[in-house]
Amino acid sequence: MQTTSNPVLSKLTRPAKAAPQPIPGSGVATGTLAPPVGQPISTQPAWTQPVANEPAVTMGDIMTKCFLVFGVCVVFAFVGWFIPLLLIVGAIGALVLGIVNAVKRKVSPVLVLLYAVCSGLMLGSVSFMYDEYVVNPKYTGLVLQAVIGTMTAFGVMLVLYTTKIVRVTGRFVRVFIGAMISYALIAFASFIASMFGVGGGWGFYGVGGWGLILCLFGVALASFSLMLDFEAISQAVKMGVPQREAWRLAFGLLITLVWLYLEILRLLAIVNRN
Repeated sequence: MQTTSNPVLSKLTRPAKAAPQPIPGSGVATGTLAPPVGQPISTQPAWTQPVANEPAVTMGDIMTKCFLVFGVCVVFAFVGWFIPLLLIVGAIGALVLGIVNAVKRKVSPVLVLLYAVCSGLMLGSVSFMYDEYVVNPKYTGLVLQAVIGTMTAFGVMLVLYTTKIVRVTGRFVRVFIGAMISYALIAFASFIASMFGVGGGWGFYGVGGWGLILCLFGVALASFSLMLDFEAISQAVKMGVPQREAWRLAFGLLITLVWLYLEILRLLAIVNRN
């Protein structure tokens, strides 16, 4: 499987292999390997592999889980919009559950859905505050345009991936990871700078033309991250990973879409700030 920028998708459970058969006449039980010549046979299995007993994931499974997770996120985004004070709850919950789901070896559907709930609360609250307090009052449609921009980017990246216009190769991944690390360092430095009023509180993102270039760079990175996730999903289906991994794939894709939406929302807000 290709490396993906999304750490969640890198934890996909590989399909179980059938246990090795006993070697005739060796006296070794099923599920063990014969020991090297001259070594005694242990009464405990030296090596075992679980027999595959779970259906392999299909693209239909992944699409179903994605629609469910995204639907929950959208529903609670409306809740966050009407109750913006839930921003702290949503942000902390999304952060904690995001880390838990990312490092958890066995995917938990309940925790994935709870992450979607918290992400929705956070996105709704943030969107309300941007629309109400940040942008110029004469500018309308900020959130709708950010949503349309996110959907458009998703569609464009999907077309580029399926038509093989842009191929996810090892070189592509290496360049992308390098760009991601650089962007993360700049974003962190920008956050520190914003505390000292740089860019009108936006950090480096609010510093004239260079700030807009940085915003566009963030949108581009988030967009191309989708392409890497498409590749990871495609490889997961080809590998026949267990069906439950559809939840992990949906969770990973949601993380990228949340990132992309926030990048586009910030770009539009800075361009049309109050």
